[in-house]
Amino acid sequence: QVQLVESGGGLVQAGDSLRLSCAASGRTVGLYAMAWFRQAPGKERERVAAVRWSGTWIYYANSVKGRFTISRDNAKNTVYLQMSSLKVEDTGVYFCAADVSARGYSYWGQGTQVTVSS
Repeated sequence: QVQLVESGGGLVQAGDSLRLSCAASGRTVGLYAMAWFRQAPGKERERVAAVRWSGTWIYYANSVKGRFTISRDNAKNTVYLQMSSLKVEDTGVYFCAADVSARGYSYWGQGTQVTVSS
């Protein structure tokens, strides 16, 4: 089992920045990739950024390219999401997810709320 704990959400104004953190613990051997998803009210959960633990691949949704940066600290088993130039439409619950051994994102954090006001 892998446990994921997110932190860093909050209420900010449009144009502000925010950094989310997700610390993984437990059976992290074989950690393959980690990702950030978000779910806005009334919308489906979408993947916004992902990184392979080797660092050889990074993904960004088109809606966040150029504004969000995903990074990882392998020694701390932690992934970060630096969010800049936040928009009202970035509002939602942000979830961290882990893929162990390339089997898909089967471990999820509890989510952290990000609210961007105009």
